[in-house]
Amino acid sequence: MKFRDVTLCLAALCLALGPGSLLALKTDRQQPLEVKADATDGTLGDGTAMLTGNVEIRQGTLLIQADTAEVEKAEGRARRFEFNGDPVHLQQEIENEGLVTAEARRIEYEVATGIVTLTGAADVVHPQYQISGEVLEYDMNLQHFRGSGSEDSGRIRIQMDPEVVPGGVPDLDGDPAAESGDGDASGDPAEPATPEPTENGADPGDSG
Repeated sequence: MKFRDVTLCLAALCLALGPGSLLALKTDRQQPLEVKADATDGTLGDGTAMLTGNVEIRQGTLLIQADTAEVEKAEGRARRFEFNGDPVHLQQEIENEGLVTAEARRIEYEVATGIVTLTGAADVVHPQYQISGEVLEYDMNLQHFRGSGSEDSGRIRIQMDPEVVPGGVPDLDGDPAAESGDGDASGDPAEPATPEPTENGADPGDSG
């Protein structure tokens, strides 16, 4: 499907750019998962457990808060989380850039791959842009999003701040005439010059 093909191409591009793009959140991925909730129902071993009431998961700088969550464990390790809420909140520090915040009605976190999927009125605020759509997918390894719009609009929305060049706006309050030096500064018309008399005292305008 095209949606996944685009993701694979983006991942290949980031790998080609070098290892720096992969290291920004590596420390978060290596941290243990800390899970809190008011109540739990299910197995504490391998299998599925349901968490309810003020659910919170932390992993390094990653924080997800929800009303309920479903946890899948395999071989003694957390494999997948599904959070539901009205909405679910997510935040994480991006190295050298700042805090990313996000919310959606459902957030799925694949622990092994580092893929976070936001579904239902998803909205993400990044220090450099804001993106919203029906479904957004965030790759914690590559720090990039991909998404799709709702069935109604079929579009995603991205908002970015433009670059502003200092001094690029012309001064519209200046006086063009004054700047060019044309015209009298007082605005009054100039008086005609008085002719100088000739040597014999005759008026230069008198022909006889």
